[in-house]
Amino acid sequence: MRATVMHGAGDVRIETVPDAHLVERTDALVTVTRAAICGSDLWPYKSMEPSETGRRMGHEFIGVVEDIGTDVQTIKAGDLVLSPFVWSDGTCLFCREGLQTSCLHGGRYGDDGVDGGQGQAVRVPQADGTLLLLPVGKEDALMPSLLTLTDVMATGHHAALAAEVGPGRSVAVVGDGAVGLCGVIAARRLGAERIIILGRHPDRIAVAKDFGATDVVSERGDEAVERVRELTDGLGAQSVLECVGLEQSTVTALSVVRPGGAVGRVGVPQGESIPEGVTTFFDNVTIAGGPAPARAYLEELLPDVLEGRIEPGRVFDRVTNLDGVPDGYRAMNDREAIKVMIEP
Repeated sequence: MRATVMHGAGDVRIETVPDAHLVERTDALVTVTRAAICGSDLWPYKSMEPSETGRRMGHEFIGVVEDIGTDVQTIKAGDLVLSPFVWSDGTCLFCREGLQTSCLHGGRYGDDGVDGGQGQAVRVPQADGTLLLLPVGKEDALMPSLLTLTDVMATGHHAALAAEVGPGRSVAVVGDGAVGLCGVIAARRLGAERIIILGRHPDRIAVAKDFGATDVVSERGDEAVERVRELTDGLGAQSVLECVGLEQSTVTALSVVRPGGAVGRVGVPQGESIPEGVTTFFDNVTIAGGPAPARAYLEELLPDVLEGRIEPGRVFDRVTNLDGVPDGYRAMNDREAIKVMIEP
């Protein structure tokens, strides 16, 4: 079968790899019908050391079940399923607490011999705990929005929860990528009164406004902090969603939150320490977040997509096939595309 393999910074190839197949009795074999390139895939795209063997890529996908292991009970061949970006057993201590990203028997796609999502098929370990059955056909018009539930919409929701977004709260969203835009949806969905998007790309800002952003801050650094404070009576936002992970975006997020507020960090951190530690300590700022346990949120978010209350699929502004994936990486890295959907 064909799949995406990254061999180094800027070196993405579509190669013939061994066919996906069942290994464990708890596995499912899924033929991919939709996949995506994630913003987190751009970090190795910028910095990965050259590799002869390469690294299988992708963790966002929807597909049709082709076969199941003998222990799989909840799905069958022919079902259309969605997978969150990590696989988990659904039964361990952490899964029962809604923290599937820390599953004792889970893992990540593309690691330890497990297929990546950017290919023709995927072996899904722990299928019963991982996969969600979709009540639509594989060509349904909602497919782009359903695909966001595998990661970016769930991650935006996780950021909003970590930032304690609720009715009447003021919210600042740092980052206008797909996760930040989904964070705007999540903040509005949870009842935020004022939603400030920090970004400077006109196409993304237009989407953010449609999603519910009430204010736009295009400045950066100290000017951005000053502008957010102007919009919040000099106090700062009650809830801040950090959706980038760079040091500067983290400094900005921790500088625009008001005393007693909360910051939800979901951008993959590119540094080892959290800045503004003294200030946030004395301001009693809550700092929370991490990789979203997407599987925990699927049953809550799915009806909103199916019934058209939210349309996160609008973050996809480019569609390609497997052959176009390398250029899709380039386009996202160069900010020519917000998020690329793949139809293998």
